[in-house]
Amino acid sequence: MKTYRNLYGRLCSYDNLRLAWTKARQRKTQREYVIEFESNLEGNIKELQYELETQIYSPAPLTVFIVRDPKTRKISASHFRDRVVHHALCNVIAPIFEKDFIHDSFANQIDKGTHKAILRYEAFVRKVAIVKRRGAENLHGFVLKADVRHYFDSINHDILLGIIKRKIKDDEVISLIEIILKNHKPEIDGVGIPLGNLTSQFFANVYLNELDWFVKHKLKVKYYIRYVDDFVIIHRDKQALENWKTEIDRFLRENLEVELHPEKSRIIPLTNGVTFLGFRIFYQHRLLKKSNVNRVWKRLKVFERRYRDGTVTDAEIKESVNGWLAYAKFADTYKLRKKVSNRAVQILRI
Repeated sequence: MKTYRNLYGRLCSYDNLRLAWTKARQRKTQREYVIEFESNLEGNIKELQYELETQIYSPAPLTVFIVRDPKTRKISASHFRDRVVHHALCNVIAPIFEKDFIHDSFANQIDKGTHKAILRYEAFVRKVAIVKRRGAENLHGFVLKADVRHYFDSINHDILLGIIKRKIKDDEVISLIEIILKNHKPEIDGVGIPLGNLTSQFFANVYLNELDWFVKHKLKVKYYIRYVDDFVIIHRDKQALENWKTEIDRFLRENLEVELHPEKSRIIPLTNGVTFLGFRIFYQHRLLKKSNVNRVWKRLKVFERRYRDGTVTDAEIKESVNGWLAYAKFADTYKLRKKVSNRAVQILRI
């Protein structure tokens, strides 16, 4: 296995920190904390560079808040200058690990994403499960739809660092990663990473890449797709999926100290359709999950109230609604999108 040394100087370089700033500010240019950082941009970047080079950098405490969208989740947001550091770290080490990610790992990578994962899933269904008889097409097969129970809260820091250290032989980079991990105050010491950080998304992918390699190279599973901790396996033989499910759960428990969600990990006939990444996917069409439909109407009610109060701008509403419309367009939602768009226009006329 190839290892990498002498990375820290590149991580601390002015050019890398400047690039990290441009990434951290994307879609947030009007936020007060971004404007404040940019009021003394050169000075703030150079200060960060000095703190990293001299290894006196210490992140600010995380801001914790609850989101109900629709599940209740605890989000831990980093200070903007710490997000710049997160991007600086990922700029240097993410390409090293992404080289070893399997093709069908779709989360938090350039040119991947939920839509690409769904298209890949549909391509797999066509390869595995379509049976043609007398000119007609029929579905024959099953899908193991699974996720990891309390995934982000269960990631073990020592195991994660052990995985990272196989490739990264730079003590200063490892020290910075440890500082980032320890800034989160989990319920169990040394276990759990916060939802809401770029580094957490990256670490989550690195952690379950171990599962990907087990599934692809040990179990020899061909039709497997993972997005963060959600994954699917498609096969014609239900018993094969049952066996793989057992093997996967054993691997996760013994090697990564996580486990499959007992209620959300099940084998479903393809004819029933599968809920995956926010969509209900059938052979001939896609629908949005009901919770996603309910969410957009709730969001519009909030926008109406905040627009009357003057706490949200036209631009912010348009950006949010247009983003949702682009997402929803991937399903059979023409009438729904028209209703949402019309409602957004009504709000902006208040």
